[in-house]
Amino acid sequence: MRRRAQPSGLSLSAADAALVKAMLARGDRQHDIAAWFGVNGGRIADIATGKTFRQVAAAVGPLPPPGPYPCGRDAHAALQALSAAEAALELAKQVVVRFRRD
Repeated sequence: MRRRAQPSGLSLSAADAALVKAMLARGDRQHDIAAWFGVNGGRIADIATGKTFRQVAAAVGPLPPPGPYPCGRDAHAALQALSAAEAALELAKQVVVRFRRD
């Protein structure tokens, strides 16, 4: 028997649904919208078809940038690179502080 993964616990609010509707109206792909919110594409399809949040109007105002968005692997690599850069900056700071004292 296969076990299912634990639910993510992520759900969309009415404010999220308003953004989803505006992003759909802009022409964003459902897959990209789902990636932005970290939910299954079916949740975006439910909003697009009116199955959920039928009464919510599309958001007016600034929207997230259009996708595609970085995948988890790319985001993880970016965080690792930032961590390495942070360590290098801290080391450089220590060298400068030591140099000033001498």
